[in-house]
Amino acid sequence: MILKINHTLKSLPPTVIIPLAAGDPLPKALQAIASTAGGGPLIEADFKADPGEVQLLYKGETRFFLLGLGQSPAFHDVLKTFRSFSHKYRQKLSPDLGVSFLHDNLSAADAATWTEAAVNGLALGTFQIGRYKNAPNENGHVLGSPDATVTVLVEESQAKACVAAARRGLAIAETQMDIFHLVNAPSNKKNPETLAQWALESGKKYGYSVRALNKEQILAEGLHALLAVNRGSEFPPSFIIMEYRPKKEPSAGLKTIGLVGKGVTFDTGGLSIKPSANMHYMKSDMGGAAAVFGTIEAAAKLQMPVHLVGIVPSTDNSVDAKSIKPSDVIESYSGKTIEVIDTDAEGRLILADGLCYLARNFQPEAMIDLATLTGSTVRTFGYHAAGLFSNNDALAGQLFAAGERTGERIWRLPLWDAYKDDLKSDVADLRNFSGRPVAGAIGAAKFLEAFIEEHPAWAHLDIAGVAFNDSEFSSQKSATAFGVRLLLDYISHLE
Repeated sequence: MILKINHTLKSLPPTVIIPLAAGDPLPKALQAIASTAGGGPLIEADFKADPGEVQLLYKGETRFFLLGLGQSPAFHDVLKTFRSFSHKYRQKLSPDLGVSFLHDNLSAADAATWTEAAVNGLALGTFQIGRYKNAPNENGHVLGSPDATVTVLVEESQAKACVAAARRGLAIAETQMDIFHLVNAPSNKKNPETLAQWALESGKKYGYSVRALNKEQILAEGLHALLAVNRGSEFPPSFIIMEYRPKKEPSAGLKTIGLVGKGVTFDTGGLSIKPSANMHYMKSDMGGAAAVFGTIEAAAKLQMPVHLVGIVPSTDNSVDAKSIKPSDVIESYSGKTIEVIDTDAEGRLILADGLCYLARNFQPEAMIDLATLTGSTVRTFGYHAAGLFSNNDALAGQLFAAGERTGERIWRLPLWDAYKDDLKSDVADLRNFSGRPVAGAIGAAKFLEAFIEEHPAWAHLDIAGVAFNDSEFSSQKSATAFGVRLLLDYISHLE
């Protein structure tokens, strides 16, 4: 997709989208067009600009889509509306498309925000989920071609900010769509080596360092919890370490932020096997790893002023004669021993090694882990929000604010020491599950807290209900890339 900026309506693409908030009048620059297109005042009376509402107008060789954004639209409202519009109207758009922000009352800041959201949404609307289909896709998107052009119409004074915003929106969308493919891939097309290769290729392309430890190196490092989960797998584990620094570091120095993502490429539950009804969705159990991959790649693309370290411990969780069993006691990188009560509580085991490795070897100023960890979070929040746990109020507040700005919403739950009883074991330093069907998400977070080396600024995001979801863009559940936008926004607001 090629991006352009223009400041006039004198030479228009064959298709122009005019986004409007509810209550906003038709911009003066477009009233004459609307009048000659057949209606003028009638259009203003009938078009209420409700979210997703569309009014089609024609003038000469140009078609105009009035696109409703709803009342006081935020960034995520604009993005959602444009993605839905792009998907639904993919056959009616032209490969030379315009988006007009020549609104009389649109501030420079709003113009840039809307531009980024619109370009991101238009690009995401081109995503085609059927990567493994042999039949040709007859419903391809006209904007999916590399030669397709999107021209953003803005006031000349807003052009510089909107150019940067448009490029940012497209760059992030391209990474998000790669993440969609990665998470949607079935387990026979995706194993720990696949994740490692993805990271290595991304690092080479965008200029950040990647190391992928193989099984022998993982053993030498003492990452025993990861090795324990991997015992039942035909595929060796991978421990992926990514590090990004911008090419030009600011004179004030860089903050170091550490990210850890759960990279379970398929989760049967192990010997504590899951019910079969929805097990096919467990190909998405590396959604946390995908969020870390996407965040670091996008940050490198955009040359964000931050030092990022990403850790992805990766394995699948399978059933085999060598699989760990309930009651087994395993080692960990931290030195703590763990009694395994439930082999389906495997994600916290590999995250324990990842968090401790990050804390000991990189000493970041903040540590954030993301994982599709517990059904408890889904039962609490449904499919609308992730669970947030943190030992630092400032970090929790920053992440919550980022979630509100991006629409990737999170809600904080407690980490009170009253829940430590869930971890008590008679035979090991701690156990991985309480064995009771209560406070599951909190118990998992308390377990992870035991492996952060008493780091003062840590947050855990349980994204089980939001990383893989129902949507209008696929007939079954599919990837959302949840966490990428959230973390990029959090990073962009670091002081």
